[in-house]
Amino acid sequence: MISIKTDEEVELMRQSARLAAEVLVMIEPYVKPGVTTQKLNDICHDYIVSHGAYPSPLNYRGFPKSICSSVNDEICHGIPSDRKLRNGDIVNLDITTYMNGFHGDTSRTFFVGSPRKRAKKLVDVCRESLQRGIDKVRPGARLGDIGAAIQEFVEGSGFTVVREFCGHGIGRNFHEEPQVLHFGHPGKGIELQKNMIFTIEPMVNEGKADLRILGDKWTAVTLDGSLSAQFEHTLCVTDDGYEVLTRLNGLTPF
Repeated sequence: MISIKTDEEVELMRQSARLAAEVLVMIEPYVKPGVTTQKLNDICHDYIVSHGAYPSPLNYRGFPKSICSSVNDEICHGIPSDRKLRNGDIVNLDITTYMNGFHGDTSRTFFVGSPRKRAKKLVDVCRESLQRGIDKVRPGARLGDIGAAIQEFVEGSGFTVVREFCGHGIGRNFHEEPQVLHFGHPGKGIELQKNMIFTIEPMVNEGKADLRILGDKWTAVTLDGSLSAQFEHTLCVTDDGYEVLTRLNGLTPF
């Protein structure tokens, strides 16, 4: 069942989503060669807790850390560790905060040091595909409109869309209905209504879309070892369009 938020609930979600967005802005200067993903996890954890919130991933279905950190061929759900980032890497940091009884969810793929040409194109396409999907959001639109816009742009740019993972409703629960696919057909799927809140979070691979899950039972990696990028926003359907709850005016770079 899809939860349609009240105006009061939307305001509470704005606050949690804003904090998640602030974490991504705060952590950017620390994403550099030589830092471990565990260090990035610890910095984000301390920031979230110091603002009276809780990092949603921590202990969620057994996940052991406060953020997800996915490097290079890791698609999503990477577990922070003592792995040191190297110049030329790309790393997605997925941040979800729980505050005021609601979750806010966002992620961004960062360049570590100097980006490689192919990696830069992949990341740019992924970021733009997210916006292409967001631009379809309005009352009366269909979820298929979002997925189709993302798929068309990504595949037209020479990359592939991961199909095993999707965006999701969010609110009092970390994951709610509906599922928001990043592929599909215009005019198909659930009709969007005012005060529906969900994430759009395309995962885009440099090579084939196929994946496998590592032995930690969390980390998804590309089957062919190619690079993967992801961007994510939490957004709310408004009277005539959308509000991106995890976008800070003038600060959030995507």
